[in-house]
Amino acid sequence: MAKAKTKTKSKAKTKAIAPMFGRVAFIGIGLIGASMALAMRRAGLVGTVVACARKPKTRQTALDLGIANEVTKDYAKAVVGADLVVIATPVGTNGAIAKAIAAHLKPGAIVTDVGSVKQAVVDAVAPHLPKNVHFVPGHPIAGTEHSGPEAGFAELFDNRWTILTPLPRTSAKATAKVADMWRKMGANVANMQPEHHDMVLAITSHLPHLIAYTIVGTASDLSGDLKQEVIKYSASGFRDFTRIAASDPTMWRDIFLNNREAVLEILQRFTEDLTAMQRIIRKGDGPALEDTFTRGRAIRRGIIEAKQA
Repeated sequence: MAKAKTKTKSKAKTKAIAPMFGRVAFIGIGLIGASMALAMRRAGLVGTVVACARKPKTRQTALDLGIANEVTKDYAKAVVGADLVVIATPVGTNGAIAKAIAAHLKPGAIVTDVGSVKQAVVDAVAPHLPKNVHFVPGHPIAGTEHSGPEAGFAELFDNRWTILTPLPRTSAKATAKVADMWRKMGANVANMQPEHHDMVLAITSHLPHLIAYTIVGTASDLSGDLKQEVIKYSASGFRDFTRIAASDPTMWRDIFLNNREAVLEILQRFTEDLTAMQRIIRKGDGPALEDTFTRGRAIRRGIIEAKQA
């Protein structure tokens, strides 16, 4: 396991406060994992950070940027002795990772994740974990369109929400510890049932991404000259869609495959609303259009008032 170079320091005169977690292993060290590691360092919550990644370049970047103290490509080696294990990879990989690390987890360790889908992750991960390990599924609702450890920054979670979906058998003490960790990292914390989380995120995150990918796909299929003009004269609305559509394709593939029922239900509702809008425009019904736009404006104002803009 590769380790970062450290300088010898003189012994402190005062006793240092022990961090919340002496050793934390990140399985996956992209935007979210790297930002978590940096936020934990900022808050003094961690002693040693181990980053597990497949690509040598990713591992080296995590060391060079001071995100991790040690790096490895081996799941099992990464989690040995870890007090906290964070699975921060596309949700489709979580079950295989849980199976690979299960026998190597420290008794009493906490395992959490950062996936945008919760029921599928619970179903894939929980059966593999030993009874003496605490599983606290989580989802920080924060991110950018960028990826990789170089995209991480400690402030990513400040005043953003993290949703925890603990299992009925999950230790209340372990859940409280993970919640406390997120709050000290700057986040707001709420608990939900996994199924409810998946329905909420289907409309707040998954459907908008699906629409963005579709609209940008429509532009991509235009004839050469028209496509170039669309790119050249992009207005703010289209630019926002392209920003969303620039998100990690593998991550979003797994999200849609693993939350398909909730996404399809919300997509059906949206399709019905879109059909209604077609009728309103066809009829030239100005008052109905204005009413719809006014309600949309109110939602935006609510988001701003909640300081989530």
